[in-house]
Amino acid sequence: MTTRAALALTTFLAAGSALAETVTIGHFGNPTPMQVARAEGKFDAATGWDIEWRKFGSGSEVIAAMASGDIKLAELGSSPLAIATSQGVELEMFMLAQVLGSAESLIARDGSEIETLEDLTGKRVAVPVGSTAHFSLMGALDHAGIEASDLTLLNMPPDQIAAAWEQGAIDAAFIWQPVQNQILETGTRLATSAETAEWGFPTFDAWVVSAEFAAENAEAVAAFAKTMDEANAAYLADPAAWTADSAPVQSIAAETGADAQQVPTILEGFTFVPLSEQLGETWLGSAHETMRDTAEFLNEAGRIDQVAEDYSGFVNTEIGSAATQ
Repeated sequence: MTTRAALALTTFLAAGSALAETVTIGHFGNPTPMQVARAEGKFDAATGWDIEWRKFGSGSEVIAAMASGDIKLAELGSSPLAIATSQGVELEMFMLAQVLGSAESLIARDGSEIETLEDLTGKRVAVPVGSTAHFSLMGALDHAGIEASDLTLLNMPPDQIAAAWEQGAIDAAFIWQPVQNQILETGTRLATSAETAEWGFPTFDAWVVSAEFAAENAEAVAAFAKTMDEANAAYLADPAAWTADSAPVQSIAAETGADAQQVPTILEGFTFVPLSEQLGETWLGSAHETMRDTAEFLNEAGRIDQVAEDYSGFVNTEIGSAATQ
């Protein structure tokens, strides 16, 4: 290649990069299959966007960023999703990220003298307020017949929970991975989100998008959903192959900072639902009812002031349908 040709190619590539729309996408940094696709640049390639991934510590932070228009597409837990939609934030859930099982748990610190849910009375319990973990915690308390006022509830993001745990400043915490595994080294699991779901308090992480942005970028958002589905499918095809020393797990560890030795167990704590199944009545088909049920509980608990009459406008199945064609 001549110097002139090389210069022309460089100029062309630079121009192409400059023309790509920069889109900021919010996520929680969970050690999940999407991190592999993210590391390989598959989302950028599929959508044509120049993606900037922004990690958030809680759903309340995501809601604020979505409400202000700072971000247009993000991962959001089912509890903050109910809060956002009840407040009229114009977003649409278009697919599940993952269903939460043992990936979020209530853990008692060794030496705290907490052996049962009832022992939480009078103790210091940390949780990111407004998160799925907070909703699950309230469900656990409800199941045990404990009022939130019976304990000291501390609002902390994951990194602060880890630090407070090490300092002995808290007695228990309801939190997600990878902090969950970190504090389990000196703690005991009291309940998981899988159990609180059985008690009537189901939780999941969803992907949501600004309604206006979705309408203006229908093909790209569908391509994003398809890429996400393919990332999950790669794991579901053979979960046993995702060992600590496998390339996908090493990639997840590098992207999230999670311990590669723990990633396979963390993955087992999530349920990844194929997008084609999500479009049925069990998931997206009844998502508006789940939002309302969650909102009603949060309203009764004093977390939100109002419940919307209809949440169906906050669910978009057209994106998933296009992505599965």
